[in-house]
Amino acid sequence: MTSERKKAGGHPGGRWRRRAATALLGAAVLAAGSVSGIGPAGANTPGHPGTPSAPTTVFTEGFEHGQGAAVTTLTGYTGAAPLAETYAADPAWLTSCNGLLVSEQAPASAPPGVNCGGFWEANKQMAAALGTWAGGDASVNHSLTAYTQSDPGPGRTELQTVKPIPLSADSRFLTFSVDAAAQNCFTTHPLLAFYLLDGDTARAAFSSPIDPCQNPGSVIGGTSVGTYASNGSVLFTGDSAGIRLVNEQASGNGNDGAIDNIRLLDATPQLDQGFAPAQLPVGAPTTLTFTITNTSELAAKDGWSLTEQLPAGLRLDGNSAATSCGSGTATADAAHGTVTVHGDLAAGQQDCTATVRLTSTTGGTYQVCGSAVTDAAGVDLPGCTSVTFTAPVFDARSHGVQLTSPLLHVGPLPASAHSCTPLPGDDTHSVLSAGLGTLGGLGVLTTDASGTVGTDGTRTAAAHARTTGVNLLGGLITADLVGTSAQARQPLTGTGPGAITLTGATTLTNLRVAGVAVSANSAPNTTIALPLVGSLVVNQQTPVAAGKGIRVTALSLTLLTGVHVTIAQSTAALLTTTDTCPAA
Repeated sequence: MTSERKKAGGHPGGRWRRRAATALLGAAVLAAGSVSGIGPAGANTPGHPGTPSAPTTVFTEGFEHGQGAAVTTLTGYTGAAPLAETYAADPAWLTSCNGLLVSEQAPASAPPGVNCGGFWEANKQMAAALGTWAGGDASVNHSLTAYTQSDPGPGRTELQTVKPIPLSADSRFLTFSVDAAAQNCFTTHPLLAFYLLDGDTARAAFSSPIDPCQNPGSVIGGTSVGTYASNGSVLFTGDSAGIRLVNEQASGNGNDGAIDNIRLLDATPQLDQGFAPAQLPVGAPTTLTFTITNTSELAAKDGWSLTEQLPAGLRLDGNSAATSCGSGTATADAAHGTVTVHGDLAAGQQDCTATVRLTSTTGGTYQVCGSAVTDAAGVDLPGCTSVTFTAPVFDARSHGVQLTSPLLHVGPLPASAHSCTPLPGDDTHSVLSAGLGTLGGLGVLTTDASGTVGTDGTRTAAAHARTTGVNLLGGLITADLVGTSAQARQPLTGTGPGAITLTGATTLTNLRVAGVAVSANSAPNTTIALPLVGSLVVNQQTPVAAGKGIRVTALSLTLLTGVHVTIAQSTAALLTTTDTCPAA
């Protein structure tokens, strides 16, 4: 029985409307117009995690280059420069009213030999309906029509690009969209299976073929039309691609359709990353979240991957990596500071995430940008994100002697300081002797101050001072050696810096006041009165910075004349960033 007789069953429009609610499995039907208009304006740019942007068009064919009223065969057509694409097809799709580029302005009668029977006008109608659907001039729009006046057989190629289509980069997800039309949907439907060509390998970018009779975007004059984007994609590693359309419908009984505006699309997902919280104390954990956002056609994206190298100073929790991405894996290499994520996006899935916990023991601001992604496949690189770890500030200071009076000022001498910084370091000084005028003199003075961070993140501010050969007030106060040490220590806990532990000590060797020996184990803040002269405090210990530090002074001498002398003084504190530094 001929195709023409089978098609005589009547106008398909009414029957089609009763079937319009049937879901399309193999592709997503899109609104009319450019595919580049189906997502936000800022397409394929980082900064909008979870919000799909439009795929970008790599190649498009609208069958309009050099076309006019005349009917052209597919194999006789050459696309626009610079590629000037040409096309091939299996013989079954180049005969029997197939493989024709037709518009509404075509001649009233079919060209000789095309064998369209009484259905030539229907080819023109489909081209016009596709033009209307795309928002163009229906009368001059061309489409590739196939009105199947004989059985084409299964799995035959209806269209295939001849020239490779160059790609701008490798490791990109490619998919396609097409404007498709169909008539006579009461009988067999066109089943359009698009493949992307990776060299000689045809790779399916769909889960089932497009059926233009199912869930169309519109029905225009009895012609079902729509824009269809594949629900699958292909991860390309090469620098060029091709397109093949196979019509899986073997029958010529129905199977009447047309296509227009074929687009090869770069639908690579966007990678974004961000820290939460983005500011926290050292030692406290933050979460780095990678968001992989699909493009707006929501095709499946299988097999993307990334590896990111984190800056030195960040410490990964090697057991914390996790992902919500289908068939995904996430690993954190704490030894090398890298995070690796592999995964899939299912058809219709908007986004997925991977997370890892990390911290820092040294403090500072750490920025991570797209350049840190050392091995990316199938994702667009992210923008920059940063995290700030606020560390306790070291305040470690010491001096051998300091004298203040209404007429004279000496020191602090020698002064060592590692202060007002969260970074570790040390400072050491010494002098051979110090004269204090009529007050007396001192021998060798040595001081040091340091801030250290242990491998476990424990921070220690420490200071030491030593003074030998003490002789003050004509021998009233003498000592072979006096010295002090001060330390502030703060460990890290699972939520940040812990409690500060303070220690201070004074060393006294052969200290005598008015010829009387003073105990080497004098209690803190031991005060000795000096009649008609003033007073002396031995092993003076005072808290500083609201209890965050301690100051230890071996000898603190105050005279009635207003002279004040401190010998061998050490200060150690761990401050917050809001404290005044140096501590008073």
